[in-house]
Amino acid sequence: MLAPPTTTATKTLGQRDADSAAAGLALEVQGVDLRFGGIHALRSVSFEAAPGQITAVIGPNGAGKTSVFNTISGFYRPAAGRIRLGGTDVTEAPVHRRASMGLARTFQNIALFRGLSVLENIKLGGHHLMQAGLLSALAYGRKAREEELTLRAEIEEHVIEFLQIDHIRHRSVDVLSYGLQKRVELARALAMRPRVLMLDEPVAGMNREETEDMARFILDVQEEWGVTVLLVEHDMGMVMDISSHVVVLNFGQVIASGTPAEVRRHPQVVEAYLGADAGVGGMAA
Repeated sequence: MLAPPTTTATKTLGQRDADSAAAGLALEVQGVDLRFGGIHALRSVSFEAAPGQITAVIGPNGAGKTSVFNTISGFYRPAAGRIRLGGTDVTEAPVHRRASMGLARTFQNIALFRGLSVLENIKLGGHHLMQAGLLSALAYGRKAREEELTLRAEIEEHVIEFLQIDHIRHRSVDVLSYGLQKRVELARALAMRPRVLMLDEPVAGMNREETEDMARFILDVQEEWGVTVLLVEHDMGMVMDISSHVVVLNFGQVIASGTPAEVRRHPQVVEAYLGADAGVGGMAA
């Protein structure tokens, strides 16, 4: 389990950022509180994600998982606590600034642009990397054209081939199966060249074959690309199979944190998922 937030309360912000960088943390969430009027959505949530590892955030419905994701990615501003990427405090940083620092995410509900092709959707993920000025981009000047061609080549060579979707790259996303649409959304996030990739329920609604394919791609992203993955998912079988570290939320609080084996045996986790009288073995599903 992580040390409580009070252990670092006496350190300055600069000291804490230096500690995070020295510890090699890709992401640190420290003592985050989030409120919506009288609703206390998150209470002193703290956890860390090590570089190049898969960290899963799990919990029953309403536990606060999506609130954590939205706070990390900048859609929500915490009432208290800090968020750091690679040792840099980004608590006050806007969404686009976090993206430029290597934070990318997918969404629980597919958020592709209908009417555009697979390739066009994926290219949108890399546009924030382009250096051409606004006027050059609007006029589609030489620099903008060169950057566009470079981006397209990189996407086709690395992302599309990696995710095995070359055969559908010119098809409209509207006609794709649900599983392929989720894969295209992953591709768009990878086009952002992420250092930290946040996946919000990447296999929700998928059949077993699609789930196994997505799990394999996530593992490949982590192992071959060295990307740090932060995962929210209800499929406990997949979570326990691919994660290095698991954080469990319940009612907006962290109730357990550790390896999949440690979390599986944790009595508070068993109670939160299955009820106080349930056996530990039931969580193996």
